[in-house]
Amino acid sequence: MEKQREFDLIVIGGGPAGMMCAITAAERGLSVCLLEPNQKLGRKLRITGKGRCNVTNNCDVKEFMANIPGDGRFLYSAVNRFGMQEVMAFFEDRGLPLKTERGNRVFPVSDNANDVAGLLVRQLDKSGVRVLHTEAKDILTSDGAVIGVVTGEGQLNCRAAAVCTGGLSYPLTGSTGAGYRFAEKLGHTVTPRRPSLVPLTSNDEYCAEMQGFALKNVTLSAYEDEKLIYRELGEMLFTHFGVSGPLVLSASAKMRHMGEKTYRLAIDLKPGLDEKKLDARILRDFEKYANKEFKNALGELAGRTMIPVLVRLSGIPEDTKVNAITREQRQRLLQLFKAFPVSVSGTRPIDEAIVTAGGVSTKEINPRTMESKLVQGLYFAGEVLDLDAYTGGFNLQIAWSTGYVAGMSV
Repeated sequence: MEKQREFDLIVIGGGPAGMMCAITAAERGLSVCLLEPNQKLGRKLRITGKGRCNVTNNCDVKEFMANIPGDGRFLYSAVNRFGMQEVMAFFEDRGLPLKTERGNRVFPVSDNANDVAGLLVRQLDKSGVRVLHTEAKDILTSDGAVIGVVTGEGQLNCRAAAVCTGGLSYPLTGSTGAGYRFAEKLGHTVTPRRPSLVPLTSNDEYCAEMQGFALKNVTLSAYEDEKLIYRELGEMLFTHFGVSGPLVLSASAKMRHMGEKTYRLAIDLKPGLDEKKLDARILRDFEKYANKEFKNALGELAGRTMIPVLVRLSGIPEDTKVNAITREQRQRLLQLFKAFPVSVSGTRPIDEAIVTAGGVSTKEINPRTMESKLVQGLYFAGEVLDLDAYTGGFNLQIAWSTGYVAGMSV
């Protein structure tokens, strides 16, 4: 049987944006081919949200926009057409029950990202999308319009191509930056890519000393040139290079001028107590351990791993008898508990980031259709675009919305 070589639309990339684009176009009756070199579709999708997949955020458009640090206005039309409620309905109507958790984050009830990817794969099949596990090598144009795609298995003809290749983060899942090469070759501007939602590095030796030590229910504040840019309650982790964990990843998305501006973190280890209550608490412990050495008096206030660091930073000699500690020394200790300092020297590499910031310039894309303003029949959707969001399901929402609009517009 002769293999089909002629399609209305060829979608490059089998991630969330690509699958949504292909399904949407095919359900409109178009003949669609999806190219994905991985044997499994949605590889990155299957590991998002620690394997649980934070599908979207159950919020309104205004709240969504507040979570897009760059050019959020570009997304206004797409999110109004296929927003958070439409995404939830898309999955629930096709048999995947969802639930809303803290911070309006939406997950499958099963807590299994494979169920999200599996549903999309079944929809591709059901809507008649032809999936080819091969690489796109080049996009062919004639007279400023798309006419075909060169693949590892030869040329396929089409009247439209959608580039949904993702960013540079998680290269093992297939995000190799191919989409940027296609875009640049066809005359598009690609803005500098940098990691977002990424662990932070620090020159403070005590981070490595506390490697593997996790903090829960702490408040992390981040400062840019001494201006507060982020504050949130949650959990984080010390590592051999600095700090990581949910709070740190979220804070990193606000640090958009690394290298030009200075950043630092402050951790409130006791957010449930104000300074007065915390002072009373420290005094209680000090009375209890009045005759012990300072280094042995913090066991009920801090984790074992952190105690030597707190002792050192407080400047109180570790063998000081607790009943000899002055009020001034106690104040220094209190300030450490309320604002434990971590300097920021940079971020981990982009391949360790959850999301790539930067990409194909949105100025050259029609926000109502996701079609290129430079090449007819060329569409872009998802992380390949210069769009990123804070954590909480917003990045996936960008993929669903832009993928849907591209699929509807072809």
